[in-house]
Amino acid sequence: MSEDLPDSLIPYDEIVQEALRAVVGRVLGEVEETGGLPGNHHFYITFKTQASGVDIPTRLIERFPDEMTIVLQNKFWDLKVSEDMFQVSLTFNQVAAHLVIPFAAITAFVDPAVNFALQFQVQADAVPEPHEEAENDVPDVKAEDGSNVVTVDFGKKK
Repeated sequence: MSEDLPDSLIPYDEIVQEALRAVVGRVLGEVEETGGLPGNHHFYITFKTQASGVDIPTRLIERFPDEMTIVLQNKFWDLKVSEDMFQVSLTFNQVAAHLVIPFAAITAFVDPAVNFALQFQVQADAVPEPHEEAENDVPDVKAEDGSNVVTVDFGKKK
């Protein structure tokens, strides 16, 4: 592409991000409908803990002030999915917690069972800090790079 192209007046990056987050909603909605995860599927979901609409216990915000990753695998319940967010209950150090997470707060969605991952664009001025795993239901699996990883990053022309 030529560097002489004008800036787009159509917000393609926002449209694509919204569509990819809808994938997460559809997958979680199917898990809600069927009452569980099929086969070996399990999900790592990373989200901004301070994002608008996120509702998690104060103790988790204190431990993860910017971003945290949860795992949906064996020990989760009360999964409810709506058009723009999901709710789920998990345990952290044997203490139950109810989380409300808007899809707009999600920065990554990974299903290591099939080597599938989505990474969502993060604003340049909001670079995430490194964080520990949330220790809720973490299996001993490491994600591998693969052809099913979709990363969308629309650079802004300066």
